Amino acid sequence: MNALPEVLAVVVVRDGALPGGADETVAEAGGAVLLAGTGTARAAKGLRTARSTWTAETAQVGPGSLAATLGPLLDAVRVVLLPASPDGRDLAPRLAFGTGRPLHAGATRCGTDTADLSRVDDALEVQVRFTGPVVVTLTPGVRGVGHPIPPPEPVTIDVTPAEVLDAEPVELREPEPETVELTEAERILGGGAGLVRQGEDGTAVMCTLTEVAAWLGASAGATRVITDAGWAGHDRQIGTTGVVVDPELYVALGISGAAQHTGGLGRPEHVVSINTDPSCPMTAMADLGIIADAPEVLRELDRRRRDA
Repeated sequence: MNALPEVLAVVVVRDGALPGGADETVAEAGGAVLLAGTGTARAAKGLRTARSTWTAETAQVGPGSLAATLGPLLDAVRVVLLPASPDGRDLAPRLAFGTGRPLHAGATRCGTDTADLSRVDDALEVQVRFTGPVVVTLTPGVRGVGHPIPPPEPVTIDVTPAEVLDAEPVELREPEPETVELTEAERILGGGAGLVRQGEDGTAVMCTLTEVAAWLGASAGATRVITDAGWAGHDRQIGTTGVVVDPELYVALGISGAAQHTGGLGRPEHVVSINTDPSCPMTAMADLGIIADAPEVLRELDRRRRDA
């Protein structure tokens, strides 16, 4: 087996599916990744930022078992970096405890010697310096992935799952569209300043957008203008100062397409812009531009939702 690098992304895989934030974490680790779980070989083909890939196939993906199984493999790794996905957040503290390393959770940046950590609901950023081996979780949607590269041929690591007292899954449920993290949403309806008329209750408008989005099997996002006004939470903000998304479909309602916002869009397969300005950047980049009043379109969609 090739020696593992000084900085390594560790990503938990279930049935070949990569979690949200996997490619960002791999990119932050310089392209080196260890995939652990079920269907790792298939997941390796879906990575867009990997330069060196190792796979550890194990039928058990419980955090206790994985921590005990992977811990001895990571002795020479200085920085173990995991995406702050549900499985990543479960594995990180167990891995840190089992290997005697400090855990730095909620990083927005991570290098070989330091990490920037987000605190106080993203209002404060703290930099920590490493004095030894560490475990770090990277917040999805804050770093981006850059240009995709062809996935390398993975190196297989044969492991024997450790038998430990572990959490046992009772049921796996698909996340509700209105509450799923935007980094994992396949469809997003985004609301901008043009969606809220002067004098209207912006919070109520965004609630309507959330309900319509859920009805359409999508999640609701927003621009910085919306979140700065307090009409939506910061976790719904798409952009360079919010989260970076990569949905199959993005529908922009009343969004002009400022660079700060489009910089967080990743590479959606399809973009629909609903705006009264046919020349705005969002309409120019869209696959389909609908020249219409976004508040009226939302109102009509909500009427149809209620009548359905």
